[in-house]
Formats: sequence, structure tokens, C-alpha cells
Amino acid sequence: MIAVSPQTPDKSQATLLKNFLEYQVLSDLGNKVARQYGLVFQVPEWIRSLYISWGSNLPAFNADSSWELPLPGTFVIAPDGTVLLSHADTDITNLLEPAEILNALEKR
Repeated sequence: MIAVSPQTPDKSQATLLKNFLEYQVLSDLGNKVARQYGLVFQVPEWIRSLYISWGSNLPAFNADSSWELPLPGTFVIAPDGTVLLSHADTDITNLLEPAEILNALEKR
């Protein structure tokens, strides 16, 4: 399992250590890859102050001032590069059930 984040490598590493996460995080600085897949959105102005009050200063974490984030997505990719499952939704509460991910993994 890997994660892809617009955070700088140093910020991603700090997040991994702080949360005791045991997977690799790749940095997509400037959301270049996410943008190619149409998965980037602009954080609305009225939400930015909330992020900052929660200690999530995106420009500092991502090393750019764009206030852009990728949509959360789940992708199961076989070793040969075949996409077995993909899911991304503008409603971040609409997540895949773990059973769907496990089913995709079992099919490979």
C-alpha cells in the first residue's frame, strides 16, 4: 500500500511518524499527477481559515500557495499495471467499503 500526497517529503514523513503509519507516502508536489487525472480541487476561501485554525496550513505543508488538494481516491493496481478498482468522489463521505477493496485484491 502506498499513499500519494501533495505534501513535501519532510511533512509527509512527519505525518507518518506522528501517526505510526507503516506505508510509503509519495509526494506529488504541485498536484501534478492528481491534476492529470482530474482529481484536484480548490479549497474555498471560507474554509481556509478553518484549516489554519486546526493547524493545517496547506501552503506550508505543500510548499505552494495554491490552496489546492486532490480528491481522496482509492486505486487497486495489479503488478502488470492493470487497474483493478478505482474510486474517487467529490463527496468525501462516499468512501469504498473495505470489502470492495479486498474483493479487488482477491481477483488479481
